[in-house]
Amino acid sequence: MTKLDRREFLLKSAAGIAGAAAVATVLPELSFASVAKKTQMVDMVDLGKTGLKVSRLAFGTGTRGWKNVSDQTRLGVEKFVKLSQYCYDRGIRFFDAADMYGSHTYVAEALKVLPREKVTILTKVMTYRHEGWYEVEPFEKCFDRFRKELNTDYFDIFLLHCMENGNWPNEYKSYMDGLSKEKQKGNIKAIGISCHSLDAMTVAASHPWVDVLFARINNVGVTKRMDDTPEKVMKVLELARKNGKGIIGMKVFGCGDLVKEEEREASLNYVIKSKNVHCMTLGVDREEQVDDNISRVMRIVNS
Repeated sequence: MTKLDRREFLLKSAAGIAGAAAVATVLPELSFASVAKKTQMVDMVDLGKTGLKVSRLAFGTGTRGWKNVSDQTRLGVEKFVKLSQYCYDRGIRFFDAADMYGSHTYVAEALKVLPREKVTILTKVMTYRHEGWYEVEPFEKCFDRFRKELNTDYFDIFLLHCMENGNWPNEYKSYMDGLSKEKQKGNIKAIGISCHSLDAMTVAASHPWVDVLFARINNVGVTKRMDDTPEKVMKVLELARKNGKGIIGMKVFGCGDLVKEEEREASLNYVIKSKNVHCMTLGVDREEQVDDNISRVMRIVNS
């Protein structure tokens, strides 16, 4: 897939390259789990062999994330911070951010009221130019900018964003070297890639540089924003898990395409019960969605 193809795909899908599942624009019209208990908490899990313990659900900040805005940033700072606090109180203490979502400064505002040491911060850096609006920077420059935008001295997880082919270790070696250097300094705890092709994912599953693999996964496949059939993707994720990689699932609801009750249930069951996905990121923009996601996920986990 060429860069132009990717850009056209993003624009047509209206989903951006958000790591978050783009369900926020659809779910408000659906019924939420009436049995959801506002006191119920999402659990914490080990993220592979990274040494990190994270909440099973991450607060995705990139629903329809494109040109430095997303559904979450469109909430405005005050509502974003309030929703972040609500997530935190329910056990969701994992922010999935990225430069392209424009969510760094919003997460920074949330960290003014949340304890940094109890929150996992994941961000992603684009390594290639997007025609018309996104220009890449040398790693050192973007790393310093990210720290200032998020107002944090360190990152828990830092990924190369949207890797589209299996040659990414050669194409983006300078970024990899930069990330490795900051990891050695203790400024990053875990590094890896966000996968947007089966080839990229396959390489990442066994590559010694990769700690964390961010993968598109649901029970339907390529028609719902995945890189191949569920069977092929899950086979790669199984290998990655056996190799100790931390695996984060995205597009679990197919960018908002899997919206019916039975579709959401089937996808969550498939992903969670596979045991090959440690946690997942879901985009939300209201408290009811948080309640619904936690209720569903924890019921399936405990079933």
